[in-house]
Amino acid sequence: MFSSPSVRRSVLIGGQAGQGVAKAAELLGKMFVRLGYYVFNYRDYPSLIRGGHNFNVITFSDERIFSHDEDPPIVVALDKRTVDTHKAEFYITGSFYTPDRGIQINTNEALKQGIPPVSQNVILLGALAKYLGIPKSIGKEVVGELGPLNVKAFEFGYDRSVDGERAGRIPRKGLYFLTGNEAIALGALAWGIDMYIAYPMTPSTPVLHFLAKRKEVVTLQLENEIAVVNAALGASYAGANVMVGTSGGGFALMNEALSLQGMSEVPLVVYLAQRMGPSTGVPTYTSQGDMLYALHAGHGEFPRVVVAPGDPAEAFRMTMEAFYLAYRYRVLSIILGDKHLGESHYTMLKEEFRPLVRPERFYVFPKDGYKSYEDTPDGVSPMAVPGSIPFTVRATSYEHDEYGITTEEAHEIEKMVEKRLRKAETVEQAVSSLKPLDVYGEGEKVILSWGSTKGAILDALKGLKDWKFVKINYLKPFPRREVMNVLEDAKRIVIVENTSTGQIGKLLAMETGIITEDKILRYDARPFTPEYIRRRLV
Repeated sequence: MFSSPSVRRSVLIGGQAGQGVAKAAELLGKMFVRLGYYVFNYRDYPSLIRGGHNFNVITFSDERIFSHDEDPPIVVALDKRTVDTHKAEFYITGSFYTPDRGIQINTNEALKQGIPPVSQNVILLGALAKYLGIPKSIGKEVVGELGPLNVKAFEFGYDRSVDGERAGRIPRKGLYFLTGNEAIALGALAWGIDMYIAYPMTPSTPVLHFLAKRKEVVTLQLENEIAVVNAALGASYAGANVMVGTSGGGFALMNEALSLQGMSEVPLVVYLAQRMGPSTGVPTYTSQGDMLYALHAGHGEFPRVVVAPGDPAEAFRMTMEAFYLAYRYRVLSIILGDKHLGESHYTMLKEEFRPLVRPERFYVFPKDGYKSYEDTPDGVSPMAVPGSIPFTVRATSYEHDEYGITTEEAHEIEKMVEKRLRKAETVEQAVSSLKPLDVYGEGEKVILSWGSTKGAILDALKGLKDWKFVKINYLKPFPRREVMNVLEDAKRIVIVENTSTGQIGKLLAMETGIITEDKILRYDARPFTPEYIRRRLV
């Protein structure tokens, strides 16, 4: 076994787009998970189909980890550029380069044995597995999903490598190795999603691909995001559990329809996977810059829910909660993720995938008349599906009376505005019974953040004294009372966020009156690491 299992170890695999960098990293992660280790797999790649420089950092440990390391000591290089870009203690390369410190595998010889060039990633993965002490049987079992030719490639590299450290088996079961995008898709399935509608846009597209493989879900790829969101509202009005997925540019196109949701009160769930903007920005890298936008997108005033998961377990649970709140209270629910959460692989525990809410259908079948927008004490009008009752079920973009008939009468307008405000208060009460925030660690100094920064902050806490981490799970409704209570005696409050302006600090001030100028911000389109946070907490 490794000499010190509690010490984090990491490996970088790099090469050009098209050389299978991401697949090799995923396979390595699965091998360590099967041995009982916790693994985090970070993916870094430009917006290119071929060429450029891609790399993954795979970090593993006997202790739970949620982030990657900055300077891995071992580099597996599929091309010379990787060697030149990443300085390491040990390199594993193919025939194209002979490292001073490391292992070179004669990949040219592999070609003579019928192993195709495209399998160079698996050959070097085999060499890495041998060096790290992963049993050949585990490696062959994992690589087997790619077919017998790649098993042959793995064995070729493994048999020509050398022994390094020894990775022993850890008696641990019930580990999941998955991305945030996969967890969101699984959460939607657990709720009972009927339709997923999207136009492909990085980094939300993997959810579309995942659900398209499931027979129980109808997936639609339409011509643009305007069509997507309006089709979703139509499907929801007709009784379907429906979700749409997009990123910043597509979300911008959806704004008018978001306001249509606010007036029509047709339930809608939107997955907004953030990437670096503005405009096209940096399409394959991460950011949290759309947070304030998500809170206010659309014209007019209407209630909404904005959840911000920080890992796959939260993504699974909060997706179910987003569906529950949208359909129970007829509101807009936004699941606010980003590239780092969506495309990184995390090791999670099986017991963490137990939802706090159960799937339901919130429809009524009245016999004595139906008001599409009945003015109820809690502001939530009973929802019926057109065709299921002998009464008209209306959904309208115009201000209306209780029956959904267009009105411009002052007292009717005021009545409906107040009804929607009461509904917002009802949703806030419902959210308070869920988990609107989490507090990790103990101390009088506080790191305040939300979303995908969670992993690096949790790992950074292991090396910090007198610090605790307050993670906001619900950005809307904002848990102001709970936040004020936990920050009441804080000696220092530091904002950690992937933005250039510290948006969570602005939201904190707006909701609670608490102002802090103490910020650790990162806006180079890269995610935080524990080292990055510790260096700046001076």
